[in-house]
Amino acid sequence: MNKIYPSAAQALQGVVKDGQMLAVGGFGLCGIPEALIQALHDSGVKNLTCISNNAGVDGFGLGKLLETHQIKKMISSYVGENKEFERQFLAKELELEFTPQGTLAEKLRAGGAGIPAFFTKTGVGTVVAEGKETREFDGHTYLMERSLVPDVALVKAQIADTSGNLRFNLTARNFNPACAMAGKVCIVEVEKIVELGELAPDDVHLPGIYVHRIVLNAHPEKRIEKRTLSEKKGA
Repeated sequence: MNKIYPSAAQALQGVVKDGQMLAVGGFGLCGIPEALIQALHDSGVKNLTCISNNAGVDGFGLGKLLETHQIKKMISSYVGENKEFERQFLAKELELEFTPQGTLAEKLRAGGAGIPAFFTKTGVGTVVAEGKETREFDGHTYLMERSLVPDVALVKAQIADTSGNLRFNLTARNFNPACAMAGKVCIVEVEKIVELGELAPDDVHLPGIYVHRIVLNAHPEKRIEKRTLSEKKGA
């Protein structure tokens, strides 16, 4: 089966629809599927629930979809660096399910592993626990969290072979493998495509069984989210 599509727009065709839940890889702007997010923006789909550590920055990454109000709800662990995200939330224009970062990662991992729910101490006694079941184990209170199984996962990797086996680049791996495994359909954006067998087995970070569609973006912008410089004394 040919998994390679000629453009991001064509890779989304017939898969992405209004009202879906999407998981989008990345951490800040590191490891985000830039071309797929732009294609999602251009498609005009709306009323989306997006699972992502945050929502990019103003005007880039998922921030583009916030500006056009295509996202109705974010399941995230961080709001910073995005004034429009903050504004929409405070104005009650955007639903937000705040989720501790480790819990968010585990909700995706569990979803991909076929585990419907799990127990964690994180969030016990806080607003995170509101409306959720708790249990006592060995004298400690645990919170039950439901796993996440998004309709579509949009993922960024460095290299894919033609069968969809993926290699990620350093910290750009972040949430991407968990998103890919959890999604019912996984679309991956890569910087390089090689033939089957060119990736050494030990270099495969995610097997191709999780990947349904691949699109090449050989020259992503890779914008830096925030640059902080310190002055050297005497300089």
